[in-house]
Amino acid sequence: MFDHHKEEESGDIKELILRYHNLKQGRANAYIEEDDFERIIEHFDEQDEIAEAIQAAEMALDQYPFSALLMIKKADLLLATRKYKEALELLDTASLYDHKEMNLFILKTDAYLALDMPEQAIVLLQEALHLFEGIERSELLFELADVYDDHEAFDKVFDCLQLVLEDDPMNEEALYKICFWTDFTGRNEESISLHKRIIDEQPYNALAWFNLAAAYQGLKLHEKAIDAYQFAIVIDEKFDYAYRNMGDAYLRIRKYKEAIEALEKVLELSRPEDVIYEAIGHCYHRMKNYAQARFHYKKAVHLNSDDSRLYQKIAATYMQEGQWQQAIKQLENALRIHKHINEYYILLGECFMHLNQFKEAAVYFGTVVKNKPKQIAGWESLIKCLVANDQFSLALEQTELAYISTAGKVVFIFYRSAILYMMKKQTEALLQLEMALSKSLKLVNKLTKFYPEMMQDPKVSELISNYKKGK
Repeated sequence: MFDHHKEEESGDIKELILRYHNLKQGRANAYIEEDDFERIIEHFDEQDEIAEAIQAAEMALDQYPFSALLMIKKADLLLATRKYKEALELLDTASLYDHKEMNLFILKTDAYLALDMPEQAIVLLQEALHLFEGIERSELLFELADVYDDHEAFDKVFDCLQLVLEDDPMNEEALYKICFWTDFTGRNEESISLHKRIIDEQPYNALAWFNLAAAYQGLKLHEKAIDAYQFAIVIDEKFDYAYRNMGDAYLRIRKYKEAIEALEKVLELSRPEDVIYEAIGHCYHRMKNYAQARFHYKKAVHLNSDDSRLYQKIAATYMQEGQWQQAIKQLENALRIHKHINEYYILLGECFMHLNQFKEAAVYFGTVVKNKPKQIAGWESLIKCLVANDQFSLALEQTELAYISTAGKVVFIFYRSAILYMMKKQTEALLQLEMALSKSLKLVNKLTKFYPEMMQDPKVSELISNYKKGK
């Protein structure tokens, strides 16, 4: 069916444009009404004929020199052509004839911002707030919030949104935005008070319940957050972000089963996301259900195959089950994506150690040492690997290098003591142990874990006991 109304409108605008061109070229002494000029200007603007639109506006102002509306139209076009000062001057003139026109303030704000005059824009909008009510006042507050945002006055953004909601508790735009700004500014207590007031008036406002929950979550009041999210999803059972955040809150308080239920609901309601599958995998991992954890991590990988961490997490589930070869494959996948993450090399080394492939393990630990010689972890792993393979002399050499490379970390004196003891050099071992104890008694637990058999020696236990007593 033809839309006769649109057809009539099209014919009407064509006739107006023809009259305009005739007037412009002096072929007719036509008279065009003010609102018709507005339509002509809008037509050229919509067609991206800005120069023609400006000419039409100028011709209109020749006929209607005191029309604030036409001045505002032309100013809008001048802004589009970056003639900001000219636009501002015209808007100042327009305000003399109609100082309560909304667009006047919006366009003046745009001009001030384009001229890098945010302070003037703020003053203008603050003054304008007193002139308007309802939707128009809300629009000005949103505009002011944007200016504050650009000016990095972030607390003021929150203030503007709060004022919108005090005037209009059901304003969805403000409800959506204030949730972000609450988190960004950390003004959770104020957000809680605000949304409690909104809920008192509008108890079935799902967004208000969601924002209340998010504010509780920002204060780490996860139980209260969960209760509020529950109200949100009772009101709106398809509120996927409420389920998402509720899942996170359950995870934070280690209620993994409940977290999984909430996150699975997210998958039902929205498109699959790697972060959701990863979170579910994490829950199963913490529940020691490694098969399910691995299943969900792999689901995440299918959606984001470039995230090396996911391969590392899959590897971790295999390592928990003693499936070292499978873990190695996953860690190699991780390394193909990110070659400079030392943790992957250390984990690979650990897998090879469990397979009694000490040479291969030492290569990976050696890579960490080469990449980060000042960090302790790589040296510790390398030394333990060499000791496990009964390479005591080489382990002692690496301990000396570790001590030098890490600017004299005391832990390596303890390791030196243990290795010397393993090499049946008890006297030297005890001297090194005494040196280590004099520097850091609390690190003796490192020795206990590294070589517990050494602690059975009465001389060792006596030496440690004396230092604990302060001797």
